Amino acid sequence: QVQVVESGGGLVQAGGSLRLSCAASGRTFSPYDMGWFRQGPGKEREFVAAIRWSGIPYYADSVKGRFTISRDNAKNTVSLQMNSLEPEDTAVYYCAADVRGSLYRSDAYGYWGQGTQVTVSS
Repeated sequence: QVQVVESGGGLVQAGGSLRLSCAASGRTFSPYDMGWFRQGPGKEREFVAAIRWSGIPYYADSVKGRFTISRDNAKNTVSLQMNSLEPEDTAVYYCAADVRGSLYRSDAYGYWGQGTQVTVSS
C-alpha cells in the first residue's frame, strides 16, 4: 500500500506564489510517475502537471509557464511551485501516484492524497 500526503496549500493574493509538496511512502518511490490534479468549486477534477520517474515534466496549458513540477527521489517527494497565481487557480489540489495509462487522466492513477486547499483572492 502507498500513502500519499500533500501539504503547502493556503490563501494567497492574485500574483502571489505557493509551493505544494507531496510525500509518498509505503513502497519504493522511484519507479512512480506522479501527478497533480485540482478540483475547483463546481468543476470536475482536472490535470495540472505530472512528472515521470526520470524527471520529465508535463503541464496543462492553463499553468504552463507559471507552475513548475519537480521531484526528489532520494526524499520521496514531489513539489509544485505555483507562481503568478490567479483566482481561477482556486481549487483543492491533489497529488497522485502510480500511473497505469495516460498521465493526463485521473483514472490512470492508483493512489491519491487527501488534497490541500489553495485559495487565490483577487
